[in-house]
Amino acid sequence: MFMPKLSAKLLPTTICLLTIASAAAAQNNLTAKANVVSPQPVKATPTETDRTRDGLAGPVRRVRTEVAKLSNANGHQVEDKRVVLETASYDIKGTKTENQYFPVAGSTLTGKEIYKYDERGNISEMTLLNSDGTLLGKEVYKYDYDPLGNWTRMTTSVAVVEGGKVNFEPTEVTYRTIAYYLDENVLKMAQVTPPAESAQPAKVDAKPAAVPSPANKTAGNHTTATALPAVKGVANPGNTNAGAVLSSNNANVAPAASTAVVVDAPPPPANMPKPLLKPVSGGVLNGKAISLPAPTYPEAAKRMRATGTVTVEVVVDETGKVMSARATDGPAVLRDVAIQAAMRAKFSATTLSGQPVKVTGIINYKFAMAQ
Repeated sequence: MFMPKLSAKLLPTTICLLTIASAAAAQNNLTAKANVVSPQPVKATPTETDRTRDGLAGPVRRVRTEVAKLSNANGHQVEDKRVVLETASYDIKGTKTENQYFPVAGSTLTGKEIYKYDERGNISEMTLLNSDGTLLGKEVYKYDYDPLGNWTRMTTSVAVVEGGKVNFEPTEVTYRTIAYYLDENVLKMAQVTPPAESAQPAKVDAKPAAVPSPANKTAGNHTTATALPAVKGVANPGNTNAGAVLSSNNANVAPAASTAVVVDAPPPPANMPKPLLKPVSGGVLNGKAISLPAPTYPEAAKRMRATGTVTVEVVVDETGKVMSARATDGPAVLRDVAIQAAMRAKFSATTLSGQPVKVTGIINYKFAMAQ
């Protein structure tokens, strides 16, 4: 009789505890559902392409690089004839479809090069050292940019001492002409609107106009790019025409094709485009090739019993592919086949300070008649 009474007394308490437990469980379920974080869509990172690896911004279609020496005539700076340095083409996805490099004669440097970079990742200064570490020379580079941020004109100035002061004298100007595929940004760049006419009379500034620095002057009667009206959303618009492919005018190019024995180029700032480095001299490349196809022996050469060694000068790009080849020595009847074989050669990529660079060198092909 005692146990049923005790159970009767505990029954309301048990029911109360069960109710609290059920409420707590329900609350936990609601809290768990409320705290579930819905998966956020993953932002697709832009795919690195040949175009971005070359430090180009926007839908670049074609790049033509030319270089011209600067000299003085009758006290005036004169720009010599432009020489093509490099050409490159890209498809609409940014894959490089064509690349040719043309070394400029008489532009070889010997020494150790140390580079500094600007905020865009372009080379702004180069110091040339002797093998013993002593200073041999110094160059600075000034750039003009198109509205998409690609440089179109680069002025190279060398450090000189005059009157006890260090000055920088322009010695070379490099132009890069860039054609773009048409997209919204390029269309904005092309649609330059004239400035609104003001009813107020123009005020005359009594202050003298600023004199441009020597590094930004061009030769003869040429001047730097004329300022154009501002385009909404685009800074420093270029003189460009709309079309399926647009080309930036007054373009500038890569540095001159000077070679160096050693290039000490610390990496540019993070997330910056790849700067344009001068090709590195690699000497004789026969033993460094991954694949070195043998040239065919022309039947005409066999009948003439032509033998000898053909020397082919090549430029190898950052991926190890031969960009250009030119026979410099050897029997004329054997040169064409040697060039064709050199263009099929493949090398491992050359890096300096972790950055891929172009390499210049020679490949020797020996032709001999079978005994």
